[in-house]
Amino acid sequence: MGNLRRPNANDATGTFNRSRNVVPMSGLCSRCVDGCKGGCEVWLASFRGREVLYPQPFGEITAGADKNYPVDYSHLSIQGYARGAKGLEGEASPDEAIFSNADTTTEYGWEKKVKMLIPIFTGALGSTEIARRNWEHFAVGAAISGITIVCGENVCGVDPELELDSEGKVKKSPEMDRRIEIYRRFHEGYGEILVQMNVEDTRLGVAEYIASKHNLETIELKWGQGAKSIGGEIKVKDIERAIELKKRGYIVLPDPENPAIREAYKRGSIKEFERHSRLGFVSKESFLEEIDRLRSIGFKRITLKTGAYSAVDLAMALRFGAEAKLDLITIDGAPGGTGMSPWPMMNEWGIPTFYLESLTYQFCRKLEENGFRVPDIAIAGGFSTEDGIFKAIAMGAPYVKAVCMGRALMIPGMVGKNIGKWLKEGSLPKNVSKYGDSVEEIFVCYEELRDKYGSEIKNIPLGAVAMYTFCQKIKVGLQQLMAGSRNFKISTISRSDLMALTEEAAKISGIPYVMEAYREEAEKILEG
Repeated sequence: MGNLRRPNANDATGTFNRSRNVVPMSGLCSRCVDGCKGGCEVWLASFRGREVLYPQPFGEITAGADKNYPVDYSHLSIQGYARGAKGLEGEASPDEAIFSNADTTTEYGWEKKVKMLIPIFTGALGSTEIARRNWEHFAVGAAISGITIVCGENVCGVDPELELDSEGKVKKSPEMDRRIEIYRRFHEGYGEILVQMNVEDTRLGVAEYIASKHNLETIELKWGQGAKSIGGEIKVKDIERAIELKKRGYIVLPDPENPAIREAYKRGSIKEFERHSRLGFVSKESFLEEIDRLRSIGFKRITLKTGAYSAVDLAMALRFGAEAKLDLITIDGAPGGTGMSPWPMMNEWGIPTFYLESLTYQFCRKLEENGFRVPDIAIAGGFSTEDGIFKAIAMGAPYVKAVCMGRALMIPGMVGKNIGKWLKEGSLPKNVSKYGDSVEEIFVCYEELRDKYGSEIKNIPLGAVAMYTFCQKIKVGLQQLMAGSRNFKISTISRSDLMALTEEAAKISGIPYVMEAYREEAEKILEG
């Protein structure tokens, strides 16, 4: 199969090989020269050390792992049919079975369900600078698009204005308040804002705070994500801020209270500190107890986010989740990541999404056969287009209700924000200015939103307009694929609407190989 990626050199870490000839296994130049001026990862790590583990500049970019796995969703293709219209009321005709009539709404939940206008929602936007700086664009964009937004872990814990009570619990968190209030201002009944909670969040009493002050209906427990098997992390550049986070209970590396580290910071050799979360430990008893505790606080829905862990951990998430009657389990495959995780771990850790969803389907079926009602499932880990969404829903049908998207839903927020900045500066790039020099000309959905919101459009940031515009592209593209496969509701999409293009993909997924899919039915027609 050969090497699937080049170690020791990647744009994400700002590293490169001097030589055109590279050893496949190590990623080192085949001829390493004494006196080389850079810059593979070994070269750069020789004087910057642990910094090289992370995509750079940290907190200012998003980065996705680029490992090319042996099998992925491109090894599946969507079936098309010349008749039928599943999901349309009454007897369908060519006048009714047009793609714009395909219903892209979906819902998740055990009893009190959440409905979304399209089957996608954001990845966890937590304590990172990217999330904080762009929250208004992301949150308003999600609200007007009718999708759920996930407020990630550690938001209260890193809030500079956090106030704790005498027991060390959250008394006031202006940053959390801001995030919830911005989404709610434009929320129209579709989707929701849900807050994640990890070990530190639990200790700080985040659940109690958002339940009592904001009356949120949903909270999400977090076991992990597809980018890494360690806790969430951010970086801070100020040593006093690093010390403050350490005193709040976080792991901060290098230790900002170590005299040698303080001196190195003073001299400028250490420029940043990592704030890490702790690893969680899961047992069935403690998990079910925590679910009961959260319900007693008042949460109507409880969801779980888990990562690309082993098949054992996936089985635990599904079995424990079924017993606890969770409303949604989001399963995040490798290679996840928004640029806040160690680059080697993003590429070389965890079960890739295609394989992980295949296991998920098999395990869900087994639980159902054993009499369990399986919680609704969302799949995450590298999706950005409507064909991937369709395939993920079809491959995991009937359990998968939506796709969780990380970078793909963050990019529009940043694009729209920057277009607004370029307009003010009069510095529009040519590939934008060719569409015009006003927001009305540039954003194809702007007039539609102005017609709906009237004067309130001035309070909708351009990043949100861009996110809505992107979501409309997803919706229409999905409608076209649905109509072509004769599915006019998300709930009618099934595994039979896919075919595997390689025998290996068929073996892993259980989706029929292209030369065998519908072969028996076709032969019957030929035989008359």
